[in-house]
Amino acid sequence: MPTDAAQLTLAQKASLVTGSSFWSTQPIPDAGVASVTMTDGPHGVRRQQQGTDHLGLHHAEPATCFPPAVAVGSSWSAEVAARVGAALAVESRALGVGVLLGPGINIKRSPLGGRNFEYYSEDPLLSGELASAYVRALQAGGVGASLKHFAANDQETDRMTISSDVDERTLREVHLSAFERVVTDAAPATVMCSYNRINGVYASENHWLLTEVLREEWGYEGAVVSDWGAVRDRVRSLEAGLDLAMPGPQGLQAQAIVDAVESGRLDVAVVDRAAERVLGLQRWQPDAASAFDVDAHHELARELAAECAVLLRNDGEVLPLAGGSRILVTGEFAIDPRYQGGGSSHVNATRVDAPFEGIEAFGAARGCEVRFERGFDSADTATADALRDAAVAAAAEADVAIVFAGNPESEESEGFDRTRLELAAEQVLLIREVAAAAPRTVVVLANGGVVSLEGWHDEVDAILEGFLLGQGGGHALAELLFGVVSPSGRLAETIPLRLEDTPSHLTFPGEQGHVRYAEGVMVGYRHYTTVGAPVRYPFGHGLGYTRFATSDVVVTATGPDAIAVEVTVANVGELAGKHVVQLYLHTDAGPVRRPARVLAAFTKVALDPGTSTRVRLELDRRVLAYWDVELHRFVVATGDYTVQLCADAVTVLDQATIALEGDGIVAGLTLQSTVGEWIAHPVAGPEIVNALMALSAAAGSQAQAADIDLSAGIPDIVGLMPMVQLVHLSGGGLDGDHLLALAAGPALPHPSA
Repeated sequence: MPTDAAQLTLAQKASLVTGSSFWSTQPIPDAGVASVTMTDGPHGVRRQQQGTDHLGLHHAEPATCFPPAVAVGSSWSAEVAARVGAALAVESRALGVGVLLGPGINIKRSPLGGRNFEYYSEDPLLSGELASAYVRALQAGGVGASLKHFAANDQETDRMTISSDVDERTLREVHLSAFERVVTDAAPATVMCSYNRINGVYASENHWLLTEVLREEWGYEGAVVSDWGAVRDRVRSLEAGLDLAMPGPQGLQAQAIVDAVESGRLDVAVVDRAAERVLGLQRWQPDAASAFDVDAHHELARELAAECAVLLRNDGEVLPLAGGSRILVTGEFAIDPRYQGGGSSHVNATRVDAPFEGIEAFGAARGCEVRFERGFDSADTATADALRDAAVAAAAEADVAIVFAGNPESEESEGFDRTRLELAAEQVLLIREVAAAAPRTVVVLANGGVVSLEGWHDEVDAILEGFLLGQGGGHALAELLFGVVSPSGRLAETIPLRLEDTPSHLTFPGEQGHVRYAEGVMVGYRHYTTVGAPVRYPFGHGLGYTRFATSDVVVTATGPDAIAVEVTVANVGELAGKHVVQLYLHTDAGPVRRPARVLAAFTKVALDPGTSTRVRLELDRRVLAYWDVELHRFVVATGDYTVQLCADAVTVLDQATIALEGDGIVAGLTLQSTVGEWIAHPVAGPEIVNALMALSAAAGSQAQAADIDLSAGIPDIVGLMPMVQLVHLSGGGLDGDHLLALAAGPALPHPSA
């Protein structure tokens, strides 16, 4: 392999940065450069040998379908994410893949996002922590990651042309935050730019995004690759910082690079830089192909799936199922399971567990009588009445009915967004009629994004949200239903009461080529907790079969911009289980409106009955900071910060407030700044107050300084004035030049973000 791009000809460099085939980079045998194979992930290896495409249409080699990101997000477990990444490294190498395209970490801005099943959460900290664990494990196994889709690619409607119009603070605190965390913590081999425009500029041509932010601010040294077909102008994309345009072959694009250099339009140094980064992918060449252990990976998929499902409701402890019960199982997903979404991440699973088979097996071992009725058929609604009637009749003869419901794959896929939050009408009717007939009813959901529970929630006894659990999900659900494993998942996205309640409802998915992120930083639970809006189930909610207690919370400032929290967690129930410690942050410090509560740290602990452990969590600078649009950087404001130990985003269990010095930054002032802003200045402020009070006292009841009585303090009407106006009204009592000199006094420290 050449040591640098200078050893290649211009034509070779141009071909190297434009891709060779649908899934591979350009080899240059004479220079010792091999082709690097990339393929779709993120939750399975979609390796196509023939009939290539990026929409999951053609055949792919068999591979394990692990729990997709929607499930891993609900695990709240970095260990689960890492074990998925490590296993995928093994399978990628076995299938000759050097770079796996994943993970996807875009924010679930709307529950209708068609690709939400590929993303972790509505929260950037949770998404970033899980993705970092995945990337580190995948790359430790010798396979490069491709962090996607960079950036603000949160919908499928017009995804290739839409302009995501996002203000600076919202971008930094929410939609870029997870990417920053993964880039700085895990150094992914590649970052994949998205199709869409960001504030009018295509991601593939966005110099601010790909160079100024990604490389200059975050220090990224890997290669930027395009989403498949996202490049419109190869020369402009190179100049913006996009290194590798995929897919190939793209002879015309390579020639365009050569022509641009030879004409003087493009500096050859730009091509050299991109070629060097693509050459860096040579390190991700897989070893000689070898088979992976299909059975062991299927068992791993089962184990991980069981940690991802969320028990939403369990009235009367109907779950776990009792031995000797008469059990009706109904719903087509019990025998034809939903376990993954559609599109480019669609995996040709090595095998698939059906939930009914697992329920039959566990039921037989416990002396249960298990019966199945289809209940509904998504592909044939003409039979709905007959199928439902048979299920209802069987429910009347059972001790407990289990209804498997959810969304068919035809409604959840890459390429389009969902059109409704509710389940299909025939499924809702089945749930309600079965619940009316059966003594106890359990609903098990299979869906890539949250669904509405309204219209039937109060009529059933238990709800187990499985989301999409991968190929081992059927067996995992059976284990959870019978209590072989205690549920430990937590919601990574809010379940609202109505679609109309969601913060992005009025602007999703946009109009006339633009989508405005009008909710700002108030995404998901941040909105609901800040405005006090009720939800069906909050972010972070989840039940189990055992009980945990938390105590002895200690909050300590470990620096001017860092906090450490210690808490004791005890399993006070009768079964082994896992508990998620959730810490949130509340503060009014700083000049911006902050969400009422923001996830600040979390961890998942496993405990046997009667045992406890001491947990220490660090709240880093970034979770304490806000993005200052005047300083264009993250700032930790001086003030009080309340750390809240929560059961979920709504339920506070304990809290403690601590004062932080922060950055000690004082905003720059001009005579157009308000009097209130001037009074807040530590040097100029006291002098202004003294001058105003002196003027007021001298003027007596006339209150010559602004015609206002200041004897009781500075009223709001004065505080909101521009200082220049007050200077004019003071009749010479305030000197603008003197005030500016005070404000410009000794420089205050501006610590780096």
